[in-house]
Order: sequence, then structure tokens, then C-alpha cells
Amino acid sequence: MRCLLRLFVGGLLSVGVAAAEPVDLQLVLAVDISRSVDDEEFRMQREGYADALKDPRVLASILSGGHRAIGVTYMEWSNAHLQRQVVKWTKISDGESAALFAEAIVSAPRSFAGWTSISGAIDYAVRLFELSPFESERLVIDVSGDGSNNSGRPVAEARDDALKLGITINGLPIVNERPSPWLPAEPNLDEYYLQNVIGGPGSFLIVAEDFTSFQTAILAKLIREIAAAPSMPSDLAELR
Repeated sequence: MRCLLRLFVGGLLSVGVAAAEPVDLQLVLAVDISRSVDDEEFRMQREGYADALKDPRVLASILSGGHRAIGVTYMEWSNAHLQRQVVKWTKISDGESAALFAEAIVSAPRSFAGWTSISGAIDYAVRLFELSPFESERLVIDVSGDGSNNSGRPVAEARDDALKLGITINGLPIVNERPSPWLPAEPNLDEYYLQNVIGGPGSFLIVAEDFTSFQTAILAKLIREIAAAPSMPSDLAELR
């Protein structure tokens, strides 16, 4: 019998016959693959997440927690009706589990391409927490993307609804120097994410100046996210 989960402010309560496994963090990686993301940029994003998850500094952050483990799932999103959980909820607690999760990211086919619905991504990510086999005090949605919301309900509404459930949303806006033929580049995307996307206790954003710097940005972001550190580690700050 599937464990029934219900969200409440500050975390998740598990009810039913099966007990949820405790971890230090439940993290949804929500990645933009709208039409403005071409195939090369799509590859850079996936490899950026995969390489960062295998980095020893990320693993050290995971092992620094009380449970020495986090629960992670990887989803991709586009317009208001296009979201897909690419890699199911997985416990990462060592190099082997991190490598397996990373391989699952890079080996899956591209899901789709369409308009940009950050609000749809947030709403879908919230539902993924209901399917999680884990429990933790911290729930985080990690949203990365190269454009503002142009599909679905206002993104600030979706953000505010998630915050009411005790979920923190962090952002990784990508300033795309190679915009699509349909949409212009958005140089103020960092300010847009700051005002409309991120929120919750300890929320933050890290800007990727372009897709080529994405790996460095996501590495810094994951370490800060997992460790809930107040600032970026100095060695990563030097890489920016």
C-alpha cells in the first residue's frame, strides 16, 4: 500500500503503513527546456547538473548533515502543461549513488520544447513532494531557466502558494547570449527571478552569465543549497 503524504508548513508528515526515510534535504531540480534552449544548451545543462552532483565538494556537503543523505529528483519543464519527472526520487549518500543519479540525467531523451512556464514548473515540483519517500525539515525547489514566465498563471502566485507549504525556492537564471529566433535575450533576468521566483527561508539566486558558465554556477548553488550555508564557499567564489 502506497504511503500517503500530506504537506504542511515546515515539512512533510507521513501517514499510513510505511514510514518515510529521514534525510537532511528534499531537493527538486527543476530545469528549463523550453524552445529558447537549443540542443547544445540542453546538453550543457544536463552535463552541468550531472558533473556537479559527482563533485567531491557536493558529496562533502551531503555528508556534513545529520543524516548524511539527501533526497533528490530531477524534472524538466516548458509550458504550463509540459513537465516531466526525468529521474525519480533518489537517496544520495555516497559517490556511487551520486554517479548513478548523474548517469540517469544524461542518458534520458529530451522531454519536449515549448513556451516558458516557471509557474507550471513550481506547481509540478510541489506535487512531486507528495510522491517523495523521504521526510526532512528542509524542502527546496531549485529552478533554473533562461527566460521569464510567458505561459500559465503568474509565477509569483505559484511561488507564494509553495512558500505557504514551507517550501523554499532558489533560482539559477541563465543570461542566454544565444537567444532563440522567437524571443530576445533577457539581460535583467536575475532581477526578475529575485522579484518573482525565489522565496522562503534562506532563499538565494546565483546567476549563470551564459550556458558555458552554467556548470560553475550550479556547482556553487548545489553546495550552498545542500549545506544551507549563508554564503558561497570561497574556493567557488574564486571560480566565478
